[in-house]
Amino acid sequence: MSAAWATAQPAIIRGEEAFQSARRSRRRATLIALAVVSVCLFVSAWVSEAYPSRLAAGLPRIGEYFAKILPDLRWASLFAGTGTEGSLAFWFYRLDDWALLLAQTANMAAIATLLGAIMGVPMAFLAASNTAPSRLVFHASRRFLEALRTVPDIVYALIFVWAFGVGPLAGVLAIAIHSAGALGKQCAEAVENIDNGPREGMVAAGANWFESCRFGALPLALNPILSYALLRFEVNLRSASVIGFVGAGGIGEELYKVISFNYYEEISAIILLVILAVVCIDVLSERLRRRVAGMA
Repeated sequence: MSAAWATAQPAIIRGEEAFQSARRSRRRATLIALAVVSVCLFVSAWVSEAYPSRLAAGLPRIGEYFAKILPDLRWASLFAGTGTEGSLAFWFYRLDDWALLLAQTANMAAIATLLGAIMGVPMAFLAASNTAPSRLVFHASRRFLEALRTVPDIVYALIFVWAFGVGPLAGVLAIAIHSAGALGKQCAEAVENIDNGPREGMVAAGANWFESCRFGALPLALNPILSYALLRFEVNLRSASVIGFVGAGGIGEELYKVISFNYYEEISAIILLVILAVVCIDVLSERLRRRVAGMA
């Protein structure tokens, strides 16, 4: 036993030394990476003028602004009519107009999401490494999707407002193009994560590229693709609210007006309506995802 131990001891010592050396190397690499990241963060903060003094001076002002936009509700008159200050009706005195604008915004987001999915989901199969017909098509599709989502939707909105005039059409087109780039990227990653066996089996049996993607890949990736599309719908509702600032229709135009004229209580009322709309969409999306997952 002692002879065997004496024979194995040098190997154990060498293994321990190799392990310690590798651990020291990892620690050194980790410290270097942390140092580089810290320097980059410091430089970024300096370039963006995110000084602690400015943050300390500005944070209280944010609280002051939120205090201004909060409504002056009073319990004694909480459920009174629109002519009574301190009531909910007085706070939402233009609820009918805002509801119509919010419905327009939701319609813009829904149509834009649908158009974006129609463009982006087929592109995902060209931009996925396991379903792309060739490396050239793969890289070209990836770069095309990157170009679509790199330009902010508000820039697209400015272009389309100039081309088509003020109104919801410009907003729908702007959000749809940006959504196509984002959904194409996300859905391509979902396709890459599927089991490629069924698709390869279909190709071996004589199926063409479209048939193998439609029947061999899409059913396996359908659930995450639907989740991404519904999540994009929520994002697009927010985007449709913002691009209204440049005349692209929806509740955003009204929000821009009340912010410009410092109608503080109206700002909080509109923001609350948008939040409630997003919550409703999230609840409905969750139910739809569960139903689709149960059917899969």
